[in-house]
Amino acid sequence: MSSAPTAEQIARDATWLAQALDPASGKVRLVAMDRDSYRAASFLDDRLTQQPVDAQVLPWPDVEGAIAPDLRSDARWIFHIGHVGSTLISRLLGEFDGVLAIREPRLLRDLALMPQPVRGQYIRCITRLMSRTFAEEECACVKATSFVSEIAPLLVPPGERALFIYAQPRTYIASILAGENSLKDLRAHEEYRSQRLEGRGITFSSLRNDAERAAAGWACEMTAIETAAEAMSDKAVRWEDFDAMLSDMRSSLGRVAEFFQFPGDGARLDEIVEGPLMKRYSKALEYEYSPGLRYEVIADAERRHGRDIDAALAMLDAASESSRLLARAVARAREG
Repeated sequence: MSSAPTAEQIARDATWLAQALDPASGKVRLVAMDRDSYRAASFLDDRLTQQPVDAQVLPWPDVEGAIAPDLRSDARWIFHIGHVGSTLISRLLGEFDGVLAIREPRLLRDLALMPQPVRGQYIRCITRLMSRTFAEEECACVKATSFVSEIAPLLVPPGERALFIYAQPRTYIASILAGENSLKDLRAHEEYRSQRLEGRGITFSSLRNDAERAAAGWACEMTAIETAAEAMSDKAVRWEDFDAMLSDMRSSLGRVAEFFQFPGDGARLDEIVEGPLMKRYSKALEYEYSPGLRYEVIADAERRHGRDIDAALAMLDAASESSRLLARAVARAREG
């Protein structure tokens, strides 16, 4: 274990990740990282601390004081609706030279869950904290947890860039129904998503099964990024349907890299797309998982749950008749 970092060490580069923030105590957990540890980590939430790490807890004013107003704030951002391949896209983008991919630091979740008045004490420095890299020519690419989309307009400065990743509702619902862990996640977040939907004037009176819960989850996360994008007219925003990306990942990844202004030529793009990441489960690289297997799993779920999925989609269509926001989300998904 090292000693607590100095202000100069915090500001200098990305070595000390601001991993978690406790507003009750006003303290920040910093975790020592290098390029390899960023590259290896699927998530930078509390799963990171389940292995031996060098972690230091500092009062927020010590961290805030280290982040001068002239520090860079040019991180690129990935927001998404969950279970739509955002971890894979983050990993692939992290293979471009000069890109530091940062996946789901808990601090952003902590920030999103804070009451707005409390959040205001911290938000000013967060983008600069997340924009630190290991070299001046590098650029940070931050993938947030899905519900962090609620505060996306606060995280992305004017003129900077954000990618929004989504999926067709039928595909999304089937992908949730296909996975045991996805279903656990769906049920665990049902109440919170219901509250968020109600805040946008959208109510599903009674969810009868997991297909309808998944449809409501899609509605919640899609309307979150629709709302965020509406408030980001002074930022550059790009939308991508993940399954459309998978159908031609080389072209899709090239478009996103160009949008983010990441350097790279055609040969490097080929190496990335044809490399091992496209054949592994991005959240746990020890497991094989290819686009073909994804299609098979989703098709099987559609066969087994087709009637429930159809009813859930009808529920979405009915709800969109009384919500302009949800109607826009449904229309975007259909347009692809």
